[in-house]
Amino acid sequence: MIAVQMLAQETALGGDLAWPLIVVALVVMFMGTLVVLAKRYKRCPSNRILVIYGRTGAGRSSRSLHGGGAFVWPLIQAYDYLSLDPIQIEIPLQGALSMENIRVSVPSVFTVAIGTDSDAMTNAAVRLLGLTTKDIMKQAEDIIFGQLRQVIASMRIEEINRDRDVFLEKIQASLEPELKKIGLVLINVNIKDITDESGYIEAIGRKAAAEAIQQATIDVAQQNKKGAIGVADAEREQSIAVANAARERDIGTTAAERDRAVKVADLERERVVGEKQAEFTRDASVKDSEREMRVQIASANAKAVAGENEAKAVVAASNADLRVKEAEAYQEAESRYRQAEAAVLEAQYRAEAKAALAQAEKLEAEKRAQLEAVAKAQKAQTIVDAEAAAQKRRIEAEGEAAAIFARLDAEARGNYEILAKKGEGLRAIVEACGGSQAAFQMMMLEHLDKLSETAAKAISNIKFDKIVVWDGGAGGGKDGQGNATSGFLRGLASSLPPMMQMMRDVGGVDMPAYFGKLATEAEARAEAADAAGATRAEPASPKKPAG
Repeated sequence: MIAVQMLAQETALGGDLAWPLIVVALVVMFMGTLVVLAKRYKRCPSNRILVIYGRTGAGRSSRSLHGGGAFVWPLIQAYDYLSLDPIQIEIPLQGALSMENIRVSVPSVFTVAIGTDSDAMTNAAVRLLGLTTKDIMKQAEDIIFGQLRQVIASMRIEEINRDRDVFLEKIQASLEPELKKIGLVLINVNIKDITDESGYIEAIGRKAAAEAIQQATIDVAQQNKKGAIGVADAEREQSIAVANAARERDIGTTAAERDRAVKVADLERERVVGEKQAEFTRDASVKDSEREMRVQIASANAKAVAGENEAKAVVAASNADLRVKEAEAYQEAESRYRQAEAAVLEAQYRAEAKAALAQAEKLEAEKRAQLEAVAKAQKAQTIVDAEAAAQKRRIEAEGEAAAIFARLDAEARGNYEILAKKGEGLRAIVEACGGSQAAFQMMMLEHLDKLSETAAKAISNIKFDKIVVWDGGAGGGKDGQGNATSGFLRGLASSLPPMMQMMRDVGGVDMPAYFGKLATEAEARAEAADAAGATRAEPASPKKPAG
């Protein structure tokens, strides 16, 4: 403005010479303004985000642009760029717990970058502007570690190992919202390997490999069997077709040659017979003409030569008969010649038939050899099938043995636990009763009703109509022991005290009074003395038990 005022003053003072200077000054000012505006207009390349911050509008801390450009007002606004280059982050995850509480190692590489949608660019401008790539990687790494552990904890090892696509989908679904909070997007996930400390994944792989090898072996054996059978069938059909064609060819050739030879022989015979008949007819005609001529000459000349003529006639007749006989002889000879030739041809045909038969036998032998080869191939295939079946049965038997072992082991563990618990219960009973004897007496009392019931059942079906004791009549034994009846009653009575003693000592139970009572030692001695005196007085009277 000052320059314009100065130019105006100079224009007022200087006249027409000052106007060019004014125009130049205006042009310079306009160009300077354009340069300033051009420097403050910032263009955004495709691999960056332009972030304009300062006074960008009410309620906005910044304005982000991807592509295009914007004017940055001086003094009140500033700008910076965010790179869109992908960032690869190594995640050496070790010992993450799966759903089965098995520690899994999942080393992987994650590729992230700043997002280009409006929300992602706004979040990146707020949280990543001015940070280095290393700082951005650190923030993303912490987020990825946490989300990856969470995904692994929600899946089983078999799902992680088998369904990689599902595993990656869950990682993306869990990780993308968290990365978007700081303005990042997930580009790619590369799982290097999945291992576990217990070796479970390796065992699954070995099992799958063994099953695949076994199935492949079975498939190869089956395909070999099908191939051998197909080759044998094709060779057999080929041999049969070739043999049939050769047989038809030989039969047709032999029949054609035989027909040709027969036809040629017939034609030759007819030709020869015709020639001989024509020659005979011609000669006979000539002789007849000569004879007639000579007869006429002889008749005309003289009767004297009649005899000569007659003689000549006889000669001519003889010659004619000779010619006829010669023709017949030639015809017979020719017929025999043709018959001999036909016999030769028949012998030749027989020889050719034998050769054809030998060829057929040779083909039959080759066919049998091929069938034997097919049988050998089938036998080999049967052996292969049997070995495969044996291998399968061996694997099944090993599986069944493992299952039986597991079942028996479980039963043994269960029985052991039952016996252990029973032993603990008995030990508690002994401790509660104050000793093993008292515990035994208590358990005897507990099962006394069952013992009595069992004993009653044992003799319930025995019916005693009467008891007969046979006495030999010896009597007079010492102390009355010779009487069998008294001995039986004494033995029956004497068995009660020991039984009552056992019930009292073992079970701690006193039997009812109506069964009798156990005498003391003094009572026993007195009773023994009384019994001895009574026995001397009455030897046949048995002693009854006390009570």
